[in-house]
Amino acid sequence: MATTPSPLRTVAGNLCLGSAPDSWGVWFPEDEHQVPHTRFLDELARAGYEWLELGPYGYLPTDPRQLREELDARGLKVSGGTAFGALHRPEAWDGMLAHVRQVAALTAAAGARHLVLIPPMYRDEKTGACTEPPELTPEQWAGFGRNADRLGRLLLDEYDVRLVIHPHADSHIQTQPEIERLLNESDGRFTNLCLDTGHVAYGGGDTVDLIRRYGDRVGYVHIKQMDPEVLAQVAAEGLSFGQAVQRGVCVSPPAGVPDPAEVIRELAALDAELFVIVEQDLYPCAPEVPLPIAVRTREHLARCGLSGTRRPNDNR
Repeated sequence: MATTPSPLRTVAGNLCLGSAPDSWGVWFPEDEHQVPHTRFLDELARAGYEWLELGPYGYLPTDPRQLREELDARGLKVSGGTAFGALHRPEAWDGMLAHVRQVAALTAAAGARHLVLIPPMYRDEKTGACTEPPELTPEQWAGFGRNADRLGRLLLDEYDVRLVIHPHADSHIQTQPEIERLLNESDGRFTNLCLDTGHVAYGGGDTVDLIRRYGDRVGYVHIKQMDPEVLAQVAAEGLSFGQAVQRGVCVSPPAGVPDPAEVIRELAALDAELFVIVEQDLYPCAPEVPLPIAVRTREHLARCGLSGTRRPNDNR
């Protein structure tokens, strides 16, 4: 018997909005240029957000009881945890896993079910100096997807936390071919994509195309926009990501690429419930800068149809 296909969603009811310490200029557990975590949490709630990503491990309290008390006092909830991890270096596995376990334990204790793993950058975050070759060898690529699945299976089995890999500027998962290679060489039961719209644009990729062709592998979303003029400077001058951020590569909507309204329409058509976390890289920035940007960004995304705050029930 023929079945009638389900109609595509016309509103973004499957998307849940949140933000992250990154939108307050936070890149490190401790840094003299960053606001205290209490100010971040106060301003996040004041800006109208209910959900947050944990950010660099150690910035927010790592004691689960203290973290819950501080979040509950402000009516906040956790969407996921964040960790850096090198999947292409076998000799780094044990150290990476120890760090990821810390993040996964805190993430699970906070009631969240996603761990965003960011490949390490091959350029120093502050100086821009190259610390390793920008391209993986065939041998390194051969193990990347296998190691991602190994980690994803462990996180799922031991913490009930789902692994999503985050493409990042100046990392080995930056361009669209690199993103596609990772997805094609990994298993969607254990490894999926944290689709970062800004970093995809930074690497010359097409976010909408990725959603349309790999929508079943999108498990989590970071939404941001990049300034095309600064992207041109990155290409012409060989700027590092840190240098690009200082030039203002990350901009508030509706400026920059990709168009958030188009991204939201495509995500709303997926048969999945997703966290969409605002990230606007601002490091370093003056303490008074982030709050007004966070408010304007939330208001603009609401006009694009993204304003939900209910928890996604995503089994991926």
